[in-house]
Amino acid sequence: QVQLVESGGGLVQAGGSLRLSCAASTRTFSNYAMGWFRQAPGKEREFVAVIGRSGGSTYCADSVKGRFTISRDNAKNTVYLQMNSLKPEDKAVYYCAAGHYAVVAGTGYHYWGQGTQVTVSS
Repeated sequence: QVQLVESGGGLVQAGGSLRLSCAASTRTFSNYAMGWFRQAPGKEREFVAVIGRSGGSTYCADSVKGRFTISRDNAKNTVYLQMNSLKPEDKAVYYCAAGHYAVVAGTGYHYWGQGTQVTVSS
């Protein structure tokens, strides 16, 4: 069982930045690919970014490419999402997830955090 706890969400003005963190309670963190997803009110959950087990491969959704960066620190069992140039449409609850493969489909992840709210004011 892997427990994931997100932090770092909050309220920011458009154009601002936030860094989300997701801490994992497992000794085998480097065995998992990590993903970030988000869900806005009334919308379906959508993929944001994914990083491979070693951190050598990353992929971001087109909607955030060039603005968001995913990274991980396997020594700290933590994955990050650096969000720059935030837009009002980035407002959502952001979730991190752990899975065995770096995929974009949420169904490919076995463990999920509780989410952290990101609000962007215009």
